[in-house]
Amino acid sequence: SDLSAEKFHHLFEVNTITPALIAKYFLPKLNRTSPSRFAVLSARVGSISDNQLGGWYAYRASKAALNMVIKNLAIETGRRNKQAIIAGLHPGTVNSDLSKPFQGNVPDDKLFTPDYSAQKLLEVLEDLAPDQSGRCFAWDGQEILP
Repeated sequence: SDLSAEKFHHLFEVNTITPALIAKYFLPKLNRTSPSRFAVLSARVGSISDNQLGGWYAYRASKAALNMVIKNLAIETGRRNKQAIIAGLHPGTVNSDLSKPFQGNVPDDKLFTPDYSAQKLLEVLEDLAPDQSGRCFAWDGQEILP
Protein backbone atom coordinates (compact mmCIF):
# COMPACT_ATOMS: atom_id res chain seq x y z
CA SER A 1 0.00 0.00 0.00
CA ASP A 2 3.03 2.28 0.40
CA LEU A 3 4.19 1.91 -3.22
CA SER A 4 4.53 5.08 -5.25
CA ALA A 5 6.26 6.12 -8.44
CA GLU A 6 7.80 9.04 -6.56
CA LYS A 7 9.55 6.74 -4.06
CA PHE A 8 10.84 4.50 -6.83
CA HIS A 9 12.17 7.47 -8.82
CA HIS A 10 13.82 9.06 -5.79
CA LEU A 11 15.45 5.89 -4.46
CA PHE A 12 16.70 4.78 -7.87
CA GLU A 13 18.19 8.23 -8.43
CA VAL A 14 19.96 8.21 -5.05
CA ASN A 15 20.92 4.53 -4.74
CA THR A 16 21.52 3.43 -8.34
CA ILE A 17 21.86 6.23 -10.86
CA THR A 18 24.12 8.57 -8.87
CA PRO A 19 26.70 5.89 -7.92
CA ALA A 20 26.76 4.68 -11.55
CA LEU A 21 27.44 8.20 -12.84
CA ILE A 22 30.15 8.78 -10.24
CA ALA A 23 31.78 5.51 -11.32
CA LYS A 24 31.71 6.65 -14.95
CA TYR A 25 34.16 9.42 -14.09
CA PHE A 26 36.27 7.77 -11.37
CA LEU A 27 36.92 4.28 -12.74
CA PRO A 28 39.09 5.41 -15.67
CA LYS A 29 41.34 7.17 -13.12
CA LEU A 30 42.09 4.04 -11.04
CA ASN A 31 45.71 2.94 -10.79
CA ARG A 32 46.54 0.15 -13.26
CA THR A 33 49.83 -0.99 -11.75
CA SER A 34 48.69 -1.92 -8.25
CA PRO A 35 45.33 -2.81 -6.71
CA SER A 36 43.00 0.15 -6.59
CA ARG A 37 39.49 0.29 -5.19
CA PHE A 38 36.14 1.85 -5.92
CA ALA A 39 33.30 1.11 -3.51
CA VAL A 40 29.71 2.16 -3.10
CA LEU A 41 27.30 1.67 -0.23
CA SER A 42 24.94 -1.15 -0.98
CA ALA A 43 22.76 -3.03 1.50
CA ARG A 44 21.95 -6.58 2.45
CA VAL A 45 18.32 -5.86 1.55
CA GLY A 46 19.45 -5.60 -2.09
CA SER A 47 20.17 -9.34 -2.10
CA ILE A 48 17.34 -11.18 -3.82
CA SER A 49 18.40 -14.53 -2.34
CA ASP A 50 18.58 -13.12 1.21
CA ASN A 51 15.12 -11.50 1.18
CA GLN A 52 13.09 -13.22 3.88
CA LEU A 53 10.77 -10.38 4.89
CA GLY A 54 9.53 -8.68 1.73
CA GLY A 55 8.56 -5.03 1.89
CA TRP A 56 10.69 -1.99 1.17
CA TYR A 57 9.99 -2.42 -2.53
CA ALA A 58 11.67 0.70 -3.90
CA TYR A 59 14.67 0.56 -1.54
CA ARG A 60 15.28 -3.16 -2.14
CA ALA A 61 14.88 -2.79 -5.90
CA SER A 62 17.23 0.21 -6.04
CA LYS A 63 19.93 -1.66 -4.09
CA ALA A 64 19.47 -4.83 -6.18
CA ALA A 65 19.88 -2.67 -9.29
CA LEU A 66 22.99 -1.09 -7.74
CA ASN A 67 24.42 -4.56 -7.20
CA MET A 68 23.97 -5.26 -10.91
CA VAL A 69 25.69 -1.96 -11.74
CA ILE A 70 28.60 -3.01 -9.49
CA LYS A 71 28.87 -6.34 -11.33
CA ASN A 72 28.73 -4.66 -14.76
CA LEU A 73 31.33 -2.06 -13.76
CA ALA A 74 33.66 -4.79 -12.49
CA ILE A 75 33.37 -6.80 -15.71
CA GLU A 76 33.93 -3.85 -18.01
CA THR A 77 36.65 -2.19 -15.92
CA GLY A 78 38.41 -5.53 -15.49
CA ARG A 79 38.92 -5.76 -19.24
CA ARG A 80 41.16 -2.68 -19.15
CA ASN A 81 42.41 -2.71 -15.57
CA LYS A 82 43.23 -6.08 -14.00
CA GLN A 83 44.12 -4.36 -10.72
CA ALA A 84 40.74 -2.69 -10.20
CA ILE A 85 38.47 -3.75 -7.36
CA ILE A 86 34.87 -2.56 -7.58
CA ALA A 87 32.74 -3.52 -4.58
CA GLY A 88 29.48 -2.90 -2.84
CA LEU A 89 29.68 -2.50 0.92
CA HIS A 90 26.95 -3.13 3.46
CA PRO A 91 27.61 -1.02 6.58
CA GLY A 92 25.35 -2.98 8.93
CA THR A 93 22.71 -1.13 10.88
CA VAL A 94 24.15 2.28 11.64
CA ASN A 95 22.66 4.50 14.32
CA SER A 96 21.21 7.15 12.01
CA ASP A 97 17.93 8.77 11.08
CA LEU A 98 17.49 6.14 8.33
CA SER A 99 17.58 3.26 10.81
CA LYS A 100 15.73 4.89 13.72
CA PRO A 101 12.32 3.35 12.86
CA PHE A 102 13.87 -0.15 12.86
CA GLN A 103 16.32 0.03 15.75
CA GLY A 104 13.94 -1.68 18.17
CA ASN A 105 14.51 -4.96 16.32
CA VAL A 106 18.31 -4.63 16.27
CA PRO A 107 20.39 -6.22 19.06
CA ASP A 108 22.58 -3.68 20.88
CA ASP A 109 25.79 -5.27 19.58
CA LYS A 110 24.55 -4.94 15.98
CA LEU A 111 23.67 -1.23 16.09
CA PHE A 112 26.85 0.55 15.02
CA THR A 113 28.13 4.06 15.37
CA PRO A 114 28.97 5.71 12.05
CA ASP A 115 32.68 5.72 12.99
CA TYR A 116 32.70 2.00 13.84
CA SER A 117 30.91 1.09 10.62
CA ALA A 118 33.23 3.23 8.51
CA GLN A 119 36.30 1.66 10.14
CA LYS A 120 34.99 -1.87 9.51
CA LEU A 121 34.20 -1.03 5.86
CA LEU A 122 37.70 0.34 5.33
CA GLU A 123 39.15 -2.88 6.75
CA VAL A 124 36.97 -4.98 4.43
CA LEU A 125 37.89 -2.87 1.42
CA GLU A 126 41.60 -3.06 2.21
CA ASP A 127 41.45 -6.87 2.36
CA LEU A 128 39.75 -7.32 -1.02
CA ALA A 129 41.67 -8.64 -4.01
CA PRO A 130 41.03 -8.02 -7.71
CA ASP A 131 39.45 -11.47 -8.12
CA GLN A 132 36.72 -10.35 -5.69
CA SER A 133 35.71 -7.39 -7.83
CA GLY A 134 32.02 -7.10 -8.67
CA ARG A 135 30.74 -8.51 -5.40
CA CYS A 136 29.13 -7.10 -2.27
CA PHE A 137 30.50 -7.49 1.23
CA ALA A 138 29.15 -6.79 4.69
CA TRP A 139 30.91 -4.82 7.42
CA ASP A 140 32.28 -8.12 8.83
CA GLY A 141 33.86 -9.19 5.53
CA GLN A 142 31.21 -11.76 4.67
CA GLU A 143 30.14 -11.82 1.03
CA ILE A 144 26.49 -11.01 0.42
CA LEU A 145 25.15 -13.20 -2.34
CA PRO A 146 23.00 -11.67 -5.09
